[in-house]
Amino acid sequence: MMGEWLVDGRESRSIGVDDRGLAYGDGLFETIAVRGGRCRFLPEHLQRLMDGCARLRIPPPDQAVLAKEAAGLAADCDHGALKIIVTRGAGPRAYAPPTKPRPLRVLGLEHTAPGRAEYVQLGVRVRYCEVPIGRNPALAGLKTLNRLEQVLARSEWTNSDIQEGLMLDDRRCVTCGTMTNLFMVADNVLQTPVLTEAGVAGIMRGKIIEQARAAGIETRELMISTDDVANASEVFLSNALIGIWPIREIEGRDYARGLVTLKIMRALCAIGVNECDV
Repeated sequence: MMGEWLVDGRESRSIGVDDRGLAYGDGLFETIAVRGGRCRFLPEHLQRLMDGCARLRIPPPDQAVLAKEAAGLAADCDHGALKIIVTRGAGPRAYAPPTKPRPLRVLGLEHTAPGRAEYVQLGVRVRYCEVPIGRNPALAGLKTLNRLEQVLARSEWTNSDIQEGLMLDDRRCVTCGTMTNLFMVADNVLQTPVLTEAGVAGIMRGKIIEQARAAGIETRELMISTDDVANASEVFLSNALIGIWPIREIEGRDYARGLVTLKIMRALCAIGVNECDV
């Protein structure tokens, strides 16, 4: 039986102190829902990881090896979260990457409890964060190891009545949540922030866009302001672990879980996102 953490295929919880992922955040990660002993949407997560490696010019790990290791870790887990981390590997001091990097791969499994049903049924309360998210087209869409903006934004509140915070860029455009992607409905059109300059292109985000378009729901990726969100008829959040959380309140503005949100939740449930079962 495989252990809960694998480092380059071996049971371990240790990496070298000269690893560039530790020193500089020089790497990528994926967080994958494990349900009933299987990694949900594993091919999509692995493809995003490969695409990210290509953009960062990190030699990619073998997909077949990653898939085998992930499946082994997940096999005896009924409900959990699997993390895959790929770094550029060890290197000398200073920012210049090694000319012949030897990437490091780390896989870890955390057993988790099912999410709170009321978040799906009744929705969640959300706030706007003061910490801005930086714009950088070279990194936009990627799930890099540098999450300091999200860490600082999430540290802004300790009130358990708030489940998520929305992050704005320097133009005051809404980009994402600290751990989620944002969707809203206006005039029966599903809208989500365009992620060409900031944010993470979530796997669940992609599934939502795919399912919405298949259902005949007009879908647009565009710049979204806080006024746009305030005027929306429905707003919801998504990520790989939660599926969809409808939003019921953003700083005093109330929303109801609407028909478009429900339609998308049912479509996701039909492809295995059981958290959306309503």
